[in-house]
Parts: sequence; structure tokens; C-alpha cells
Amino acid sequence: MSDGVGGGGANGAPSDHASPAVSSPPGQPIHVLIVDDQAMVRGGLRMILEAEDDIRVVGEAGDGAAAIEAARLLRPEVVLMDIQMTGMDGLEATRRIVEAGEGSATAAPRVVILTTFEVDEYVFRAMRAGASGFLLKNAPPDDLVAAVRVVAHGGALLGPTVTRRLIEAFVAATPSPTADRGALRHLTEREREVLVLVARGLANTEIAERLVVGEATVKSHVSSMLSKLGLRDRVQAVVFAYESGLVSAHD
Repeated sequence: MSDGVGGGGANGAPSDHASPAVSSPPGQPIHVLIVDDQAMVRGGLRMILEAEDDIRVVGEAGDGAAAIEAARLLRPEVVLMDIQMTGMDGLEATRRIVEAGEGSATAAPRVVILTTFEVDEYVFRAMRAGASGFLLKNAPPDDLVAAVRVVAHGGALLGPTVTRRLIEAFVAATPSPTADRGALRHLTEREREVLVLVARGLANTEIAERLVVGEATVKSHVSSMLSKLGLRDRVQAVVFAYESGLVSAHD
């Protein structure tokens, strides 16, 4: 799952991030909340995840409103969120769950969006809502497990079919910059350069090759860039880069 945005992948290497995710104590399992309006889907996901020693499903919810309450009570590290549900959908639920953790001593769970569509309008809207990952429902079980681990450890990921071209297509629909470009003045020239490359979908190893520096140096730049811009992870960095006008769909 290395295509698209995110330094993490199926090998479990996390991406750089600015704000810590909710995390279990060392040696404790990753707590997961499953949200889907189909009981059969929830059961299948539970079966896959509970076969792993380091993952524990702490609850299920059948709609967005129930997901918000379950996230508040159960405090999972990761929420697997369906998008299209009756009542409150997954986009609104994601936004509220993420916002609940902003400015709070207790960080919000990381949300992985589960979708049946490879390319649809919901993906970029979910990025704006604060989702940290995306995965197709028909992805192999190993990809699901890897996604939970990467996101739980602070990484951000896009599934292999969600590429930079998809991001550009939806940002192009909003031609005028909507983010505060003034925040870019806090970045060094190299951090700005790294942000551009992150927005173009390059992984840390690719950025290191492009800039002829070590991967550890790239990770340091990414972490500093996220911190200065007040961004949670690389997914938010992509959104900011396009919406601030730093990168355009025509570059």
C-alpha cells in the first residue's frame, strides 16, 4: 500500500506526524472501533482483526451518531469508518470525532475510511474531514491489518488506487486557494520543498532520492513542517499544499 500519500506501508513503517494519535501502552493491543451499517460486514472485519495478537476490537456501531458516542466512551486508537450509512454518514461522523480531539488532552482516534469506490467524491471530502487513511472494502485482509497498524502508530495512508491524480482532480474543482498561505512563511526553503514533494505523492525514500539526502533527514523535515503548520499528518499536508495554492493541479 505504498502508492499515494503516506510514508507508511504494509511493512508497518509509520509516516511522520505532528500530533500524536491515541496510543495503547507498550505491549498492549491496538483498540479498534468498527463502524458500518451492515452487521455482516462488521462481523467479517472483526474476525479478520481479532485473529491478530496485537489488535483488539473494542466495539461496533451501525451509524455515524452511534460511532461518535462509541468513540467517546471506548477511546479506540483506530476507527474503521464506512461512508454511506443511514442517518449520519461517515463523513460527518469523522469530522466530529476528529474535532473532539482537537485542543483536548485526549487525542482523537485515527479514522480509516472504508469505501467500495476506487474513485469518488467522498475520498477528498473525507481528507478534509480529518481521515488519516483510506481502504477499499475488497482489499486483502493483510492490507486491512497493515492499515490499522500504520495509522495507529501515527502514520497516514492512501490505498494503492487513490493516487495523486485523484487528489488533483478534486482540488482542481476549487480553483481559488482556501487555506492560509501566510502560514508558509514559517517554513524553511527546504521544508517548503519537501511539502511540495509530499503533495505530489512522493514517499520519504523518493523524496530522499530527489533531494540527494538521507531518509532520516527527510523524516526530520516532514515532522518539522507538519509541526509548524499545525497539521496532524501527511494527508492534511496534501490538502493544505493544494488549498493554499502552493501546488496546483496543473503543476
